[in-house]
Amino acid sequence: MTVFGVHVGLQHTTADELRGVWRQIEDLGFGWISVWDHFYGATGRPDDAACLEAVAMHAALACSTSKVRVGSLVYSIGYRHPAVLAKAITAIDQLSGGRADMGIGAGWAKVEYDAYGIPFPDPKVRLDQLEEGIQCLRGLLHDDVTTFEGTHFTLTEARNEPRPVQSKLPIWIGGGGEKRTLKIAARHADGWNVPFISPEAFAHKSAVLDQHCESVGRDPKHIARAINVGLAYDEASLQQQFGAISDLVRPGVLSGSDDEIMQRIGDYVEAGAGQVNIALRAPFNLEAIERFSAALKLS
Repeated sequence: MTVFGVHVGLQHTTADELRGVWRQIEDLGFGWISVWDHFYGATGRPDDAACLEAVAMHAALACSTSKVRVGSLVYSIGYRHPAVLAKAITAIDQLSGGRADMGIGAGWAKVEYDAYGIPFPDPKVRLDQLEEGIQCLRGLLHDDVTTFEGTHFTLTEARNEPRPVQSKLPIWIGGGGEKRTLKIAARHADGWNVPFISPEAFAHKSAVLDQHCESVGRDPKHIARAINVGLAYDEASLQQQFGAISDLVRPGVLSGSDDEIMQRIGDYVEAGAGQVNIALRAPFNLEAIERFSAALKLS
């Protein structure tokens, strides 16, 4: 059964507005709400710093809802030490009564790192950090005691207590890199998420993930797969939401009539997506979300 969610951006909004948006999404029948992890707006502009912090907002999401899974797509390993992050996610799982998911990625918004003086190494190093970090997270979130010795992270008989409510809190990898990211997902992740690609591209990357699973001896069915897509019933809505990056995200935007959008969702499901998340950012068009929910008959 396909899960439908909403991935809510934290830029150009307020905590009060977000709480109302999250509650309305839950009331509309969606099964998942997630936040992103950025210090600046996700536009890449050095003057766009209006963005709320993710761990705090993830906790607020947990406290503002009662039924939906509360996720993060995705925390950046470059400025989130896995042990500190595991402690935070454990607290969020307790706040939510066992509804938390967490995602982790290699990071990409160099403008944030530069502004705050955080090292932004080359892609290989960031992916090495990701591969080590997710192993630390799995140990701390899933096991009682964890020892890990890597180049970037070291844990020595590390304990994460009190424990999460869930015995196996789901950990997602975000990104579409076929050589490293998908292989890391195959080895260590419970779920894989990628944004704004076409159904055809999703099917291709999902097949690559299957191949990596085969190479590491893992059943591909053990990895959940989700696509983040935009929702824009017309061109004006697309431009309002995404502005200068509209053409970049266009392959992964649902548009047209309700029937055309339902067909597009079917294409994603056929391509292997078990979860479809609407990427929503301020100014929040909740009328579009209501229309989408009604078309799906979620509530």
